[in-house]
Amino acid sequence: MRTEAGRPRRALLAAALLAAAGAAPHGAWAAEEASGGAQATAGFGADWQSWHAANDVADMASVQRGARNFVSYCLGCHSLKYERWSRLAQDLGVPPRLLEQDLLPPGDKPAQYILTSMPAADSQAWFGKTPPDLSLMARARGQDYLYQFLRTFYVDPASQTGANNLRLPATAMPHVLSELEGLKRAVYRQAAGTAQGQGTQQVFDHFEQIAPGRLSAAEYAGFVRDTVNFLDYVSEPTQTARRALGVWVVLFLLAFTWLAWLVKREYWKDVH
Repeated sequence: MRTEAGRPRRALLAAALLAAAGAAPHGAWAAEEASGGAQATAGFGADWQSWHAANDVADMASVQRGARNFVSYCLGCHSLKYERWSRLAQDLGVPPRLLEQDLLPPGDKPAQYILTSMPAADSQAWFGKTPPDLSLMARARGQDYLYQFLRTFYVDPASQTGANNLRLPATAMPHVLSELEGLKRAVYRQAAGTAQGQGTQQVFDHFEQIAPGRLSAAEYAGFVRDTVNFLDYVSEPTQTARRALGVWVVLFLLAFTWLAWLVKREYWKDVH
C-alpha cells in the first residue's frame, strides 16, 4: 500500500524531473541533434523489443565497470544478498586497497554481504514497495529484459516518480540514470484495434529526446551493457569457470566414447 508519507517525496522527485526537462539548454540539445546523435533520429526506440544486451561475462573489464556502476547508482536501493564483497573482489581481481577505496561502503567489511543501507520502512514510504534484491534478477528475467528496462525510461507527468518504463509499465522505480541518459518522452500513434469491434488504440511509436544527458547514446548503451554484465556475473559467479570446464568434459566424453567403441569392437570381434 502506498503511504501518505511517501507522497511529498515522490511529488518532489516528479517535479524535479519535469523541471529538468523544461529547463534543458535548447542550444546544447540542438548541437547534439545536429551532430547526428542516435537518439535524435526519428523513430528512435521503435524496435526496443528487439534490443539485445549481447553481454559477455568473460569480459572482465566490462564486469568491473558494471560493479562500479552498481555501487554508484544501484546500491542505494538494491541489495545483492547472495554475494559477498570478498567474493566479488576475488573474482574481479580487485586488490583489497581498491576494494575499500572505491567499492566498499564506509563501515562495511569485506566478508559482509552486499546489502543496501536503505531501511525497508523508508523504501515502502518513498516507493510504495521494497526494491527487489538483484542477486538472481539476471537469471530470473534474462539479460535482455534488464537491458531493455534500463533503456526504456521516459518522462511521464502522471507517474508519482515523474518517469515510466516501456519494459515494466507503472514501475515504482524512478529514472536514477537520467543524469547520464538525459530525458525523453514517449510518442504514441493511433492504430486500429486487434480485436473485433475494438476501436483505435494508442501504440508506442518512438522516443523523443527532450534533454541531453552526460553520455551520448552509444556511451549510455555501453554503460547499461556493463551493468547488465555485472548482474549476469552475480547471478552465477562460477559460470565462466563452468563453461571452461564444460569444454574439457565434452572432450573427455568423446575420448571415452571412442575408447569404449574400441573395447566393444575387440570383445565382439570373434562373434562377428
